[in-house]
Amino acid sequence: MLGEGKRRKVFLDGLTRAMSKKGSLEVLRHGCRVRGVPFKLAYFRPAHGLNPEVLELYEKNRLTVVRQLYYDPKNKNSIDLVLFLNGVPVVTAELKMETAGQNYKNAIGQYKHDRDAKAPIFRFKERALVHFAIDSDEAHMTTRLAGQSTYFLPFNKGFRKGAGNPPVDGKHRTHYVWEEVWQRDSLLQIIGRFMNLQVDPESGKETMIFPRYHQLDCVRKLVAATKGNGPGKNYLVQHSTGSGKSMSIAWLTHQLQSLHDDADNKVFDSVVVVTDRLVLDKQLQETIYQLEHKSGVVEQIDQDSTQLAEALEAGAPIIITTLHKFPYVTEKIGELPGNNYAVVVDEAHSSQSGEMAAEMKKILSGKIDDDVLREFEDIEGDASNADVYAAAFKAALYRGPRPNLSFYAFTATPKYKTLKMFDHKREGAPEPFHLYSMKQAIEEGFILDTLEKYVTYKTYFGLVKKIEDDKRLDKRKGSKALARFLSLHPHNVSQKTEIIVEHFQRNTRKKIDGRAKAMVVCGSRLHAVRYKLAFDAYIKEHGYKDLGVLVAFSGTVEDPDTGQSYTEEGMNGGIKEGELPRKFDTDRYRFLIVANKYQTGFDQPKLHTMYVDKRLAHIQAVQTLSRLNRTTSGKDDTFVLDFVNKREEILEAFKPFYERTTIDEDIDPQKLYDLQHDLQEFRIFEQQEVEAFAKIFFKEKVSKADNGRLNSKLDPAVTRFKNREEEEQDDFRAMLNNYLRLYSFMAQVEEWSDAQLEMLYVYGRLLARKLPRRNEQTEDVDISDDVALKYYRIQQTGEGAIALEGGGTVSGPLEVGTGAKTEEDEIELSRLIDVLNERFGTDFSDSDEVIGEQWAAALANRENVRRAAQANTKENFKYPASKELDDVALESHGNYTEFVDKFFSEDEFRKVVQEWVLDRAFDIARESA
Repeated sequence: MLGEGKRRKVFLDGLTRAMSKKGSLEVLRHGCRVRGVPFKLAYFRPAHGLNPEVLELYEKNRLTVVRQLYYDPKNKNSIDLVLFLNGVPVVTAELKMETAGQNYKNAIGQYKHDRDAKAPIFRFKERALVHFAIDSDEAHMTTRLAGQSTYFLPFNKGFRKGAGNPPVDGKHRTHYVWEEVWQRDSLLQIIGRFMNLQVDPESGKETMIFPRYHQLDCVRKLVAATKGNGPGKNYLVQHSTGSGKSMSIAWLTHQLQSLHDDADNKVFDSVVVVTDRLVLDKQLQETIYQLEHKSGVVEQIDQDSTQLAEALEAGAPIIITTLHKFPYVTEKIGELPGNNYAVVVDEAHSSQSGEMAAEMKKILSGKIDDDVLREFEDIEGDASNADVYAAAFKAALYRGPRPNLSFYAFTATPKYKTLKMFDHKREGAPEPFHLYSMKQAIEEGFILDTLEKYVTYKTYFGLVKKIEDDKRLDKRKGSKALARFLSLHPHNVSQKTEIIVEHFQRNTRKKIDGRAKAMVVCGSRLHAVRYKLAFDAYIKEHGYKDLGVLVAFSGTVEDPDTGQSYTEEGMNGGIKEGELPRKFDTDRYRFLIVANKYQTGFDQPKLHTMYVDKRLAHIQAVQTLSRLNRTTSGKDDTFVLDFVNKREEILEAFKPFYERTTIDEDIDPQKLYDLQHDLQEFRIFEQQEVEAFAKIFFKEKVSKADNGRLNSKLDPAVTRFKNREEEEQDDFRAMLNNYLRLYSFMAQVEEWSDAQLEMLYVYGRLLARKLPRRNEQTEDVDISDDVALKYYRIQQTGEGAIALEGGGTVSGPLEVGTGAKTEEDEIELSRLIDVLNERFGTDFSDSDEVIGEQWAAALANRENVRRAAQANTKENFKYPASKELDDVALESHGNYTEFVDKFFSEDEFRKVVQEWVLDRAFDIARESA
């Protein structure tokens, strides 16, 4: 029998060994065994009060504070503050006061220079779990001391949507650290339900995760609101890139799964996490395993919809799936029991709208109670149609808020629809339930400001018409064809390729300790193909080494000029699509050329520079440019070279998402009835046709034969549509699209349902697909043989930071307009060229006055101009001669660049010059006759 002293030594030796092997977090949570005897070092608050004994043990935890702890007897160094849990050190802190001439930076310096990371209390994961550097204004923390390499994270609440902390009357700004975070119950919860040891699968490096303040605050507020409200509410979290969204989702998911209300009833039967990110799947599983210390809690749906159906039927605690698997679940299971679900959405836009989201709601809603259906009494039409009206009403109910479903959506860039879909309001206007702004993330150093170094270029084109006929074109198609001709012109691509590669060689290559990479954003898949070919040729011609280029686009691209076909894998030398991100991460590759791929959700911290040759607007601009903002060792800035977009356009795109996002105005739901009435006034469809369609559509099981019948029910409307004038067709199509957009949106956010509107929606969706489009059998306009590129120049137009400040609003889904064709929709090819030439101009100083005389002489020397002068009055002469003048001007561009550019760019200047030159040319031509 061991004596008390010996037993104490045996216990402490066993505990020390366990903490050295497993880490103090693991031992605190799950205990250890010493010579076959199990020991629990701490008890954490249970999710419910059904077991009073566990609550009693929880209350027996002893949390103590020691000031000036001398941790090293050799040099008598001390720590200002150490917090202990049952004798185990968990938090250390160095405290400074600005009034004494020191701040948190001095505290960080102490940890870096004066604290031995190998001392027992500082050994990573073995003893103290987190270390704070605090002054009266700011708090910072780290979980690993590593000498000079120690990295502290801000642990601040945020102030005015940015970094720092707000002032508090009578208290230090950092009062929340000891009053809220270190408070007994709070610290126990952090240790028991938040802290997490992550292991990098490739390097094996371990990272201890302590929640940042906004993560802790967000999860706690969401859980508290849910406990008070119960299921049936929606919550939007606007957290910027760099917020640690994956960990926030993992912590929230775990706590929602075990949440009980005040009566100790479980709030949710299952938590469904909707994501397309494999990294989140893995992180969720690992995090929750550490917290629960048991398998089977998380069901990852990585096979098919059958697996999802089985998990839902079994009531798996946590289900991770994609939205795309839901539409196929109904074929495998019937109506689920009336379970309550928390749905955690990884990205609000992709998972909160459209028919797949409606299908997910329908599946998870279970059976709608009969008493709810009995409320539907206003059935119009014949009694024989009562069933279809009831079915449509039921379908409409599924679209709206459901009492058994709570949605928790995370996004950095909420759209109008997203804000309206979630019911948190401030002063009557929708806003996010919780905010961690882009501004705060930038100021705290978690992401970089991608607009800090932004250079814009403008491309100047001169076009001439090569054909005698001045054929008329559809203005929209003609403009599109000319723009496409210019952007794909070999000279355009080759000149921009030279600018990009040489800029990268001179500037970007040296960044991030020589590891920097760049992305080239293209306007189409064909542009990506042309750029890849141009890059390969230019790099080879100049003998540049280690400038590997990868391209990313979907499907097969056929180049109409050469007839050759290209695929991503073929152009990348056999690299498969799934391997591309990993290959691009290697030192071999520096450029990634993309067309609609990797512009969202692609995390590559070594991306430093982006070359933009694509029109970007609104959220797309923010999401695309944000590919650059990830931080990594050695990366302290980013760079954007933009060939297409204007600085003010990029600023307007970013403003709504820099601080808090709000909406510009509300949409009146009554607008739906206005649109319904306007559509009926066209008399292209009849209400009985809509009802006949709905009677088939809303059958419990729709057969293949039913699909044919559905299609035939659309035929009468299609026939009437074809017999209408083109302008009326355009008006109807635009009105129908407006209705479909608005109904899809409003049905999800408003707590009302209308069977007629639902029937018109399902009918209209299929009708819109079947309606023939104007000239839909004709190919796009090809003008490549009709025009030629006369001159070309690229010039820098802006440089420096695009300064972000304040916030902005996002607009709603309704785009009012008919799309009707106007008199200006057809235009002569020559005039269209003029318009584009003017559009690509800019301001320059006046040039030598003799240019006008030279132009007049050159114009009058042309045979057709002389004939026109002889056969016409001066006024009639000016029309044909003015087109010839453009040619004369373009031909002189090499000698008179500034004057020519001004002529083609400034209308008033052009009018004055043109009037004078044509008058002078008429006189010269008449005199020489």
